[in-house]
Amino acid sequence: MSVAGFLAHSALAAARDQSRTAITIATERDVLTELFAMRRQLGWAGSNLNQVAKALNSGGEVPYLKEVLADVHRAANAAKKAVDRVANRQEQEGEAA
Repeated sequence: MSVAGFLAHSALAAARDQSRTAITIATERDVLTELFAMRRQLGWAGSNLNQVAKALNSGGEVPYLKEVLADVHRAANAAKKAVDRVANRQEQEGEAA
């Protein structure tokens, strides 16, 4: 499942569950909002990486390349951890039901 599909599925599942408290819904809404923001930022980073690749393939130099790649890697890991946290919470809620 794509990240966008997962986020849409999570939002719809949360909206249909009438037994959840407002605090739980607000917390998950905040998490989903942050995940969408992270997805946009990773998209921008991917675009920047494409530009870096173009410069390198043209024989140019890219200062701070290792730092940029490390930042992108950290952001991707943070996004994965957040998605895993939401997915695990949904699995636990499903088992409890």
